[in-house]
Parts: sequence; C-alpha cells; structure tokens
Amino acid sequence: MKRRKFLQNAGMLSLSPLVLPPISADTPPASHPHAINTRKLWLNYLEKLATPVLTALAADQLKEKMPVETATPSQVKDRAKYSHLEAFGRLLSGIAPWLQADHLDAEEKRLHDKYFQLSIKSISNAVNPTAKDYMNWGDEGGQPLVDASFFAYALIRCPKLWQRLDSGTQQMVILALRKTHVIKPPENNWLLFAAMIEAFFITINEPFDAERIKYAVNRHEEWYKGDGMYGDGPEFHWDYYNSFVIHPFLYAILKIVSAKDPSYEPIRAKVLEHNLRYAIIQERLITDDGGYPIIGRSITYRTGAFHHLANMAFRQQLPAQLKPVQVRCGLTAVINKFTETGDIFDNEGWLRIGLYGHQPSLAEGYISTGSLYLSSAILLPLGLPESDPFWNAPDEDWTARKLTAGIDLPADHSS
Repeated sequence: MKRRKFLQNAGMLSLSPLVLPPISADTPPASHPHAINTRKLWLNYLEKLATPVLTALAADQLKEKMPVETATPSQVKDRAKYSHLEAFGRLLSGIAPWLQADHLDAEEKRLHDKYFQLSIKSISNAVNPTAKDYMNWGDEGGQPLVDASFFAYALIRCPKLWQRLDSGTQQMVILALRKTHVIKPPENNWLLFAAMIEAFFITINEPFDAERIKYAVNRHEEWYKGDGMYGDGPEFHWDYYNSFVIHPFLYAILKIVSAKDPSYEPIRAKVLEHNLRYAIIQERLITDDGGYPIIGRSITYRTGAFHHLANMAFRQQLPAQLKPVQVRCGLTAVINKFTETGDIFDNEGWLRIGLYGHQPSLAEGYISTGSLYLSSAILLPLGLPESDPFWNAPDEDWTARKLTAGIDLPADHSS
C-alpha cells in the first residue's frame, strides 16, 4: 500500500499516521501500536458517518437537515420519500455490533455511550407517527422494505438496542416493520429483505410469516451458481450484491430460523461453506493499494462492498487460510483508499455520491444520499474487543500485497 496515501488520510482523520511496515519474526505479538492506531482510525470513520445522521435524527431534524442528492435533479422528489430511512437503517446496521460491544476502554466507552443514546432517541423518532422524522415504512413505494430490513438486522446485531427501548416504542417498531407486509418483493435479493424482518420477529417472540423465510431460502438455494457465488435472481450479475446483501442476510436468517426449526440446519451448514469461499474471494479482491475492481451496480456504496468479509471477521468465522489480522489490514487499506479524498463529504459532513470522491454520474436512479450509508457495513469488526486477534495482532499484509511483494503463496482453487 502506498504510504504517502496513508499519511494523507491519517491527516484528514486527525490521527497519527498509520503506516504498515514489513512484518518480521521479531515483531512483538501483543498490543501492537499499529493495531491500536488502526482501531482509532476505524472509530474516526464511524464518527464521520454516524454523527450527522444520528445527531439530526435524535433531534427530530433529519428530514430538515439531510440533503437528498441524486444523479440528476429530476430524481430528487421521488428518492426523498425513501432516503432518510435508507440512511438510518443502513448506518445502524453497520455500527450495531459496536453498539452491542462490552469491554471498551474508558475513552471508547464514552464515545460508545454517546452514540448508543443517540441511537435510542433516533429509533423513537423514526417510528413515532407524531414525530417530524417519522419514516416511510411502507406507506409509499417498495423501497421501504429494503431499509426496514437493514433496521431489523441492526436490532438483531444489537439486542441491547431493543432491550433499552420502552414498551411503547417497541410496539411502534413492530407496527412499523409490519407495514412492509404490503410490499411484494421481486424475484431477487429483495426476498431476503422480507425474510430478515420475519427473522427479527422470531428473536423477539412475535408472530412471524414462516413462508416468507422458506421462500427466500429455497429460491437462493436454486440461484447458487458455484464457487461461493449466488445469482441475484436466476441470472448472475458481476457486482457486489453477494456482499452487500446475499451472504450476510442469508446466513443470519438461517442461523435464527434453524435454531427454531432444525430442518434448516443442513442448509445453514451448506451456506456457511459458501460463506467461507466468498470470504476468500473478497479478501483477494482487495488490491495492493486498497482498491478493488470497479464492477457493477451500486458501486457508490464504497466500503460497503466488503460487508461480507467484515461480517465473517466479526462472526469469527473466517476460513483457516485467512488470518484475522490480514483481513484487518486489508479492510483498513480499503477505508484509507476511499476516504483519502476529502470531498466524499459535503461541508456539513453528509456523504456525497461517488466512489473516489464526488462522482454523481456513477449513481443509478435508485441511489440518493441515504443509500450511501451502506458504507458503514465495513465497520462490523468494531464489535470485537480490542483484545481480539483481529485488533491485537501485529500488522500483516493481505494476499494481493504479499503477492506483489514477490511472496510465494499456494494457488487459489474454486470450491
């Protein structure tokens, strides 16, 4: 990775420079200083993403303050119906494991408590019909199914959020999520959005629609293409939807439903095998400078392209040939690569459309400001304690960086 770029980005994030030196056998194994600085860099990225959204929503001012940018002005009116729930649901899903985390040092605990309280108040305003920021949970269009599902996934990832809500707010959450039942998902990854909401209902002992789960699981079994990859519907698409949605959602749903219905257990085990292979692919997609192939739809989700790899690291289910530390260093390189240009945020701190900077022409018609907060999905490993090997081990290069340094590695093989 290019050290000059690390230095530029560290300056932007007000951190001491993060430089990944060559690893030697003499490097001490415990409390490695680069690992500590890396976690601070990740937390700084979390703050940059979370502060405008949660501060405004907690104050019941998200609709007033959040811009709705689209590729063309003609799309703004339509996307404004959905953009606020997109921002909230996607952001909360990405930071939820950190909100659930314990064993934080005093400084990080203060930061955590601040954002936990903002999240609680934000949930209250988002689901309260009398609040100015009450969101579109299914009153108009199909998009609310997507982001209600990310919100439900956040509550699965952070049960503390649900537990800390008062009973009245809990009932409003349930009513808001049930509004999505009027939305019929198309024959693609959207089936998993419908199923995730039902999986959340299982976790809180609410009545749920088992058929929505069964149908989504069965269809994705049919759409498996091999080598860790699913079609998004019957057709294969070369994009990052296997990571944005399919792998993280499918496994989480199966983990919940198989605990209730053991007939799903063989499918869960098979899907885990697919998870492992796709994690290997994702790690190899990270280039030696932290980039990745610019392919397919929704490329403006930036760091969210590594939702799956981050999720596997957080779940401590990485394949044996991937050390947690090399995944940490690879994902850190991705964060650096796509935040090193200052114009990904506007003057008020909101994300702007683009990949490497502000590039609104990259957006499809369904993308607006709120959509971009899927970027937070890369932050899932912050739910692991600082003592975990993911954070605590000395830096180690990821696969592409090892290969371009001339290291002899075993060949890659399909599953």
